[in-house]
Amino acid sequence: MFIGRQEELAMLNGLYQKKSGQLVVVYGRRRIGKTELLRQFCLDKPHIFYTAREIGDQQQLEAFSGALLSSGMEAAHYLHTFGNWHSAFSAISSIPGEYKKLIVLDEFPYMAQNNRSILSTLQQLWDSVLKDENVMIILCGSLMSFMEEHVLGPTTPLFGRTNAIIKLLPLSFKDSSRFFAPYSLSDTIAAYAILGGVPHYLKQFDSSQPLRMNIEQKILQRFSPLYNEAEFILKQSLREVATYNSIIEAIALGRTKLNEIHDATQLEKSKLSAYLHNLNELGVIYRQVPITEEISQRGIYRLQDEFFRFYYAFVFPYISELEHGSGSVIYDTIILPQLSSFIAPIFEKICIEYLRSLNRSGALPFALTKIGRWWDAQHEIDILGFDAQRTHYIVGECKYQTTAMNTHNIQHTVASFSPKEKGAQLHYWFFSLSGFTDEAIQLAEANGYTLVDEASLLDYLSS
Repeated sequence: MFIGRQEELAMLNGLYQKKSGQLVVVYGRRRIGKTELLRQFCLDKPHIFYTAREIGDQQQLEAFSGALLSSGMEAAHYLHTFGNWHSAFSAISSIPGEYKKLIVLDEFPYMAQNNRSILSTLQQLWDSVLKDENVMIILCGSLMSFMEEHVLGPTTPLFGRTNAIIKLLPLSFKDSSRFFAPYSLSDTIAAYAILGGVPHYLKQFDSSQPLRMNIEQKILQRFSPLYNEAEFILKQSLREVATYNSIIEAIALGRTKLNEIHDATQLEKSKLSAYLHNLNELGVIYRQVPITEEISQRGIYRLQDEFFRFYYAFVFPYISELEHGSGSVIYDTIILPQLSSFIAPIFEKICIEYLRSLNRSGALPFALTKIGRWWDAQHEIDILGFDAQRTHYIVGECKYQTTAMNTHNIQHTVASFSPKEKGAQLHYWFFSLSGFTDEAIQLAEANGYTLVDEASLLDYLSS
């Protein structure tokens, strides 16, 4: 079952229809669905799909030559391997057929890391021959720093030559929810909060089974698919994994300020900054500042990946017990009491997605140009959005809880934010999965506040 990625597929298909040469870069973190997207794109098209491996340069050339020669080109009658990369890439023009010659180089960094001249060779052939032919070459990679620095960077041979750059991001909540069609909205939100929008993780849960059973069997159980996943991802990309584990665990457990992370890990601040930079480059963490500011001393660190957040909060600290089959105990005593508070920040993210959807369709009274979280020394606002001139603001409060939102919740939010711009209009939005008390509904109606409940979110998912 292939879910989502319709925008990316449409872009790729549009480029495929063009007669001129098309050079495309697709990249993103591991497990994000790059290969699945490209296989779906290639499904109804003649193509060569080559997946590079971590092997020597000559072995790589031999393997790639075999993939090219299998297309039925004339050269296959008299050689088994091209003499060099220039000859191999030149042979793309000789692939037989009147259709567009589609070549996917998956895990491209494994090709180029051992022989950086591959990038220059491809650039030279692209400029002199391939860009004017009916070809489409897709370079795909999971090593994000390599793709950004050595393939896309301003000093790289291929800089400025790509027709499209697709950085694949996690699926939206709306698309992710399709993996859990039988679940209630509450359980769907919980599953998304645990797994995030990473297709490989979403596929691991069996939606015919209760949420608890999936957590225990697919995450907490030794040898289960996701039990060692987070550490595996780190080991693929980083050294000193033990140090990174301690940093990520600190952030997952709520130590989000630089000083708090320092206190938890006892790392030198200069080294800690370097480690945080590496985790940011890998897409594991990000630094968040109040949405009204570009640079702020109040910045905090957050885990970008929902599954990492779950793993380092509820799995990593209890590995010794989980190794002895105590998954049910850990669920009952550690996870269940904290699950609602764990999900709450992700519910905020879902509510922002809902507003962005309305914004794209023009359904809001004004166009948002920024939306996110806001806080100062005294107050926090779950959602703050504003237009380009900052004459209109949306102030939002999100409650993921078992009780209805009441008038106190609403009044507290209304009193928590005052814009700096004189005359700015504030539009209040309140999101509650458990609905609103009668008094809260009356207060909202009297003041023109917008209330979003479970039914509204279900309408969004079904639209």
